[in-house]
Amino acid sequence: MVKYITKRVLLGLLTLFVLVAITFAMTKVMPGSPLQSKNISGDVLEKMEASYGLDKPPVEQFFIYCKNLLHGDMGTSYKKVGKSVNEIIAQTMMPTLQLGCVTFCLVLVVGVSSGIMMARAKSNTVKGIWLSALTLGVSVPNFIVALLLLIIFGVELRIFPILGLSTPMHYVLPAIAQGLYPISAVARLTQNSYEEVVKQDYITMAKAKGISKRTLLFRHVLKNAMLPVITYMGPMVAFLLTGSVVIEQIYTIPGIGKEFVSAITNHDYTVVMGITIFIGAIIILCNLVADLICAVVDPRIRKSL
Repeated sequence: MVKYITKRVLLGLLTLFVLVAITFAMTKVMPGSPLQSKNISGDVLEKMEASYGLDKPPVEQFFIYCKNLLHGDMGTSYKKVGKSVNEIIAQTMMPTLQLGCVTFCLVLVVGVSSGIMMARAKSNTVKGIWLSALTLGVSVPNFIVALLLLIIFGVELRIFPILGLSTPMHYVLPAIAQGLYPISAVARLTQNSYEEVVKQDYITMAKAKGISKRTLLFRHVLKNAMLPVITYMGPMVAFLLTGSVVIEQIYTIPGIGKEFVSAITNHDYTVVMGITIFIGAIIILCNLVADLICAVVDPRIRKSL
């Protein structure tokens, strides 16, 4: 188990290094200087670039950046004078993480419940309606869902607030818009896995022993049926973080996604790099945690490590 964790951690660090290298290379091939402005002369621009180390060769800049990154320093913003990237991420990460946690809980509760109900439904008509709804949830992009919810329930009916995350009610529309796709995916995974598990011989044997329905459901069926859902948790977190970029723009949420778009627009490359690394690290960590949970839940996986 320790060997497996070490291997996955090293693989995650290698992936993060590749992500840093690719993102750094992409910022360098962008035309113009991030400090360039109509009001700045050529001589002043050269001095500013020298103060930020932009006059050095790209390879040297990359190694200097990696050295600083190992010490937890992501650099200084080119556009927000006096502000470090660490400060910007610390200020904007909480709204994104809060919305992500609310959406994550919504996805698990609604997605798993819907999948179980679909699997236990006797009527083919009910299953067909559920399947159509889930297919629609997977097919419609989240920004369209976000706009429709905003217009209908925020502007026309005025049931929910639509700007920021000041109160619990502010989370409703963005969480639904962001969570519709993963809810549909989790529901389908749960349904398929549930239907497969209940056909296994050990479930038939457990029924023959007279085990109560509740014990059978939670201890035998759901414990094994949840493995595909747990495996999907890593990619789901990635989707929630990257999907929040659009959602935060639509609902004017001062989160890390909105800051990321602003940094790209303003050519604030150090902020772009910092946010990319931050999100990449969270995704790698969540994938590692999901794999470890699968190993704890399923002894077969644990024995193969």
